[in-house]
Amino acid sequence: MQSVKPNKLPPIHPGEILREEFMKPRGLSQNALARALNVPPRRINEIVLEKRGITADAALRLARYFGTSAEMWTGLQADSDLRLQF
Repeated sequence: MQSVKPNKLPPIHPGEILREEFMKPRGLSQNALARALNVPPRRINEIVLEKRGITADAALRLARYFGTSAEMWTGLQADSDLRLQF
């Protein structure tokens, strides 16, 4: 049985995807998103700065707001966490 070598790409934090793929194209500020999601601005700030991960609660709120699935957000977080292990 062959061993699987870990992918050498750097981990992509879901905060980067939130910032670059969802917020910037819409001209959406951290404060505006926090208000829309009814969460403290610090929570969005820490996610966007890649200091905090995406929780189930955040995934549900982001999914509702952006019309995605919660699984997409939790999957991005899981992928990031796994890549950090290698």
